[in-house]
Amino acid sequence: MADYVQVSTATEHREQAVELARTAVRERLAAGAQIIGPVTSVFWHDGEFGTGEEWQLLLKTTTDRYPLLEKHLVDHHPWQNPEVCAVPIVDGATPCLEWIRKHTAPAD
Repeated sequence: MADYVQVSTATEHREQAVELARTAVRERLAAGAQIIGPVTSVFWHDGEFGTGEEWQLLLKTTTDRYPLLEKHLVDHHPWQNPEVCAVPIVDGATPCLEWIRKHTAPAD
């Protein structure tokens, strides 16, 4: 199993994505985040087909911190049932991976 994951979610407004990123990184649940957008999404929701414009949020964390990051995102997300997915980071530059581990360690 990978020690690191990239977590994604999306919001309707840029400010919502920025706030989720700020709080997650401030609480050391993620080492960093990037916000991409607007992006066009095509999806099924509540049995209906739709399209929309969203802001994608990508966060880097460890597998150990992922459960707390997921809870934070779900608890603070403006949507009732947000998409939160994690994909393993199977390899990366050693300094980058060390940066993720260092900045997601719980504060003393």
